[in-house]
Amino acid sequence: MTTQKKAARRPDDKPFDFNLDAVQSEVELTPFVFQYSGRRWEFAHLQALDIMPLMTAAQLGDAAAMVGAFRQALGEDEWAEFQKVGLPQYKVEKLFEAYHAHCGMKPGESAASSDS
Repeated sequence: MTTQKKAARRPDDKPFDFNLDAVQSEVELTPFVFQYSGRRWEFAHLQALDIMPLMTAAQLGDAAAMVGAFRQALGEDEWAEFQKVGLPQYKVEKLFEAYHAHCGMKPGESAASSDS
């Protein structure tokens, strides 16, 4: 016969172990601005993007991960406009590299693994 240990009661003055609400970015989340097709576009900083849609896109491969990052970075309204303009494949990688460099990331590094 096994006896179960009674769970230790959490002290009233410590309602949680970690306060994620208090976490702040260690880097300045400056947007990435670029020119394409005669207009100005602005990507939110990679570290500011919601990771959940990015993880879903990454499961579909590298190209889907890049497109997923662009979509999140632009926001839905600007993404719709960006799609209308189109983007040749040979420019996608260069744009992604420049975006990563702006955000202080190394090639192949994901937003969740930044050194900062």
